Amino acid sequence: MAPGNFSRVTEFILLGLSDTRELQLLFFTLFLLAYAMVLLGNLLIIVTVRTDPKLSSPMYFLLCHLSFIDICYTSVTAPKVLVALLSGHKAIAFEGCMAQLFFLHFVGSSEMFLLTVMAFDRYMAICRPLRYTAIMARRACWALVAACWVGGFIHSIVQTLLTLQLPFCGPNAIHSYFCDVLPVVQLACTNTALTEWLMASNSGLISLGCFLVLVASYALILAKVQAHLSQGHWKALSTCASHVMVVTLLFVPCIFTYLRPAGTLPSNKYVCVIFTTFSPMMNPLIYTLRSNEVKESMWRLWKR
Repeated sequence: MAPGNFSRVTEFILLGLSDTRELQLLFFTLFLLAYAMVLLGNLLIIVTVRTDPKLSSPMYFLLCHLSFIDICYTSVTAPKVLVALLSGHKAIAFEGCMAQLFFLHFVGSSEMFLLTVMAFDRYMAICRPLRYTAIMARRACWALVAACWVGGFIHSIVQTLLTLQLPFCGPNAIHSYFCDVLPVVQLACTNTALTEWLMASNSGLISLGCFLVLVASYALILAKVQAHLSQGHWKALSTCASHVMVVTLLFVPCIFTYLRPAGTLPSNKYVCVIFTTFSPMMNPLIYTLRSNEVKESMWRLWKR
């Protein structure tokens, strides 16, 4: 492909979820409510954890960072979606599309790694309680969080570079409401079979690998709880139940979306709504409703 064909496309058209105006207004209302819940709910968790000394354990330290990631993750796509649904302006510049693709995978993969770290934290708290304080010290927690961000950056920069090296010189209509690797790669003016397999190996295997590690850790926790039926273990298991709900909402749609080349199955943009909007919206509800300590801290914060 000639070098001049590389940047012929200067913008993409995001076709969105529907062409019907009535449905667009309905989707706008739903996305606006969901985005508001993501912002308010996760900000409330961050403020509660940071202001209450009783919530200083590693679990709540990691929860605070998860809430921050959820805010960033939803903010990558939601504002552009809301503007497009309200104004009907669906164009996005090539540079903006690449930036959205980069930050979506940067923050999204960092969240997957962080959820894996949170599962490791629960495993250590339940299965290795005598070593828990030493292993999950604050410095170690910071190191684990930093490793999540670094891992997310490496994953995302690989995805972005694989996309940027493709020539885009023809169609520019993306069958989705945001820029993602699979719908964008399908628009390239070249054979993308190898690139699609590399991307599926990258995103898909990361999703599947983290998911399997999480399932294994929860299986070990369940075996430990069954062997030692104490009140403390059941309380910890109750906390793990909320983690399982978050994992299901995030990982299963991601595995379905990314663990395959683009042409093997038709892309389902409605599945993407689950892990880009619905999962971050449910996280604050799941964690606050499952944790009496967080609810009590929020009540104390409200009274103050």
